[in-house]
Amino acid sequence: MSYRVMSADLARHTGESIRLCGWVHRRRVLARVTFLIVRDRAGLAQVVVPAGVPVPGEESVVEVTGTVVAGAAAPGGYEVAYEAIEVLSEAEPPPVELFRPAVEAGLPALLDHAAVALRHPARRAVFAASAAAVRAFRSTLDGLGFTEIHTPKIVGTATESGANVFALDYFGRPAYLAQSPQFYKQTMVGVFERVYEVGPVFRAEPHDTSRHLATYTSLDAELGFVRDHRDVMAVLTRVVRAMAAATAGLEGPAPVRMPDEVPVVHFAEALRLVGAPEDEPDLAPEHERALGAWALAEHGSDFVYVEGYPMAKRPFYTHPQPSDPRWSNSFDLLFRGLELVTGGQRRHLYADYLAALGPQAGALAEYLAAFRHGMPPHGGFAIGLERFLARLTGAANVRETTLFPRDRHRLAP
Repeated sequence: MSYRVMSADLARHTGESIRLCGWVHRRRVLARVTFLIVRDRAGLAQVVVPAGVPVPGEESVVEVTGTVVAGAAAPGGYEVAYEAIEVLSEAEPPPVELFRPAVEAGLPALLDHAAVALRHPARRAVFAASAAAVRAFRSTLDGLGFTEIHTPKIVGTATESGANVFALDYFGRPAYLAQSPQFYKQTMVGVFERVYEVGPVFRAEPHDTSRHLATYTSLDAELGFVRDHRDVMAVLTRVVRAMAAATAGLEGPAPVRMPDEVPVVHFAEALRLVGAPEDEPDLAPEHERALGAWALAEHGSDFVYVEGYPMAKRPFYTHPQPSDPRWSNSFDLLFRGLELVTGGQRRHLYADYLAALGPQAGALAEYLAAFRHGMPPHGGFAIGLERFLARLTGAANVRETTLFPRDRHRLAP
């Protein structure tokens, strides 16, 4: 009785009769023989079929029985000599040519036909890298004593300032889709000291840009008993280094340059480096690109930390810089000229929250309860997974690294 063998394992079964299951990736019908390329989760395998034997169309699902033999021209150097083919599912011609080495459809077509386009090996490789990066995120933090948590995505109070929230009717009461797990992960520092979460966040972004989405995957972490934001940065550096290492060697990602010491510049110095006015409240995209070029030229690094953003541009829970409260103990991590991570030290004293919030403190009483009952100095960060993948693979648009993107105009598929 033959048994299923994956395409990548043919060499181990030379001379054996096996079952090969997958999709018809490509057919090459010649005068004396037909070469059938079958795709499974492990890769591609070639099946040699005698002329005259009917073979199904591309993307049909098949179960092939045959003997593994050496084949110099076959993927991996081995192929399957046909014995029988059973068609498990007949397919219509795909809307995107999946057999070509490179994706030749435009982004709108890829997104419109995502159910099939994602089967292309190059598209599939992006999300294999995504899975590897998330595994590395989790395993690194697990090794540092973090506990994974899962927080609500429907909340009664908007987490961040601003109007970019999705409001909804929650049994007659106003509610929102969570912009961030920030409040909950801070609360859970009081339980586990170190926590992380991998989950969706929702932003009603009014932008039509290559870097914004209405929902994306956020890799969040929060840790207690920090001295300042530099302790948070040290953990983040270990995490990002592990994520880059986990994706190295996979199809798609470009090599990452990350020196032992990632360069760090204060916000005020960053403005000077890019020639921006000293009263500029934030970094514009062109400033981020210039800083990325500087970090690569001067430090051989694809990454650069910018710390000390103005308090006026950071959320209320951000801890001010003790030596000069105009600045904050916060940071962004830029990856190849694009903001990838935002993080920093948080306030931890109840009295400081009351002072920072003023009359708004009452609306956040449940969140503030954790601080009323003792919280250590703490901080954390959030990594945008799709942005990480876009910079890693060189994708021009973050939608290329999102399975089923949602933006102002796209709600399907």
